[in-house]
Amino acid sequence: MPEGDWTAAQLSLPSVWRQVAAALAGTRGGATAGWDLRRIGALDYLGALTFWEHWGRQWPAHLEASDEQRAMLERVAALPQTPPARGPRGFLGQMDDFGVGVLGAMAQVRDFLRLMGQLLLDFLRLLRAPQAGPWRDFSGSLYRIGAQALPITALVGFLIGVVLAYLMSQVLRQFGAEAFIVNILGLALIRELGPLLGAVLIAGRSGSAITAQIGVMRVTEELDAMRVLGIAPGFRLVMPRALALGIAMPLIAVWTTLAALLGGMLAADITLGITPAFFLEALPKVVRVSNLTLAMGKSVLFGVSIALIACHFGLRVKPNTESLGQGTTASVVASITAVILIDALIAVLFKSVGL
Repeated sequence: MPEGDWTAAQLSLPSVWRQVAAALAGTRGGATAGWDLRRIGALDYLGALTFWEHWGRQWPAHLEASDEQRAMLERVAALPQTPPARGPRGFLGQMDDFGVGVLGAMAQVRDFLRLMGQLLLDFLRLLRAPQAGPWRDFSGSLYRIGAQALPITALVGFLIGVVLAYLMSQVLRQFGAEAFIVNILGLALIRELGPLLGAVLIAGRSGSAITAQIGVMRVTEELDAMRVLGIAPGFRLVMPRALALGIAMPLIAVWTTLAALLGGMLAADITLGITPAFFLEALPKVVRVSNLTLAMGKSVLFGVSIALIACHFGLRVKPNTESLGQGTTASVVASITAVILIDALIAVLFKSVGL
């Protein structure tokens, strides 16, 4: 028959808990035996939970307790039970998980399409009243995304050009076709690698920053405050960044391409003896201007896509730090994947342009 105080103050003592655990372990019958709790001096939630767990979450066959004790036990019994540990999932369970994943993906697509439509409406609103546009946010985003990204894009582009020139020089020298390095470098860098490399760098650098910035605003409830004040998040957050990336991305692509061509030109001079004067003279003849036009056009798509994806994942961040990290990681991965997919699609559709 239990006695004494069954409270958190007593049961939290290691010595008392060891005695209680030993006494309960030596009690036979559990819920099938009769229990008399009337000699217990005090019973709180922890004590009632100890009895309830020992009884196997069911009422004993016979229970003697005061009204206060019975009320405490009833409150503990009314709590939801802890779900059992999930074992191996069967075929139906796997199909259920697959269905949940498909619904989640469809929700992502729906929200992204809604964001694209909202961006179009906000842009039309800007055209109707340009004086009320968020130009300060636009200029700040343009500076952070464009001007501050010039050093890293130039460095990476220069090194890529050097590496490509060194690799191609080894092959071209075997066939006596050293002069064709201008054709290969010019076409590869201007049409494909320059815009693609710049977009990947911007997706990792600026896309993650946009997602983290909007995600922090979600964590600190700034987005909720904007809605309360009647400020549209799409007009003040999404549209300035999309416009800034749409304008900055072609310029960054040209900058990265020029740095890559400079690196390739210097490497070609060192390895093959192709002078910079010959390189600059031959480049406009072997690479059509339409390649540059195509590169600029898809760079605009890259920039707008990166901005939309970054804002999409930033707006979906939940108010906790774990979700912020997951959203930032997903934003970078999705942005780079989207850039590569768009580039592959444009390469197939415009395969006869500039070649």
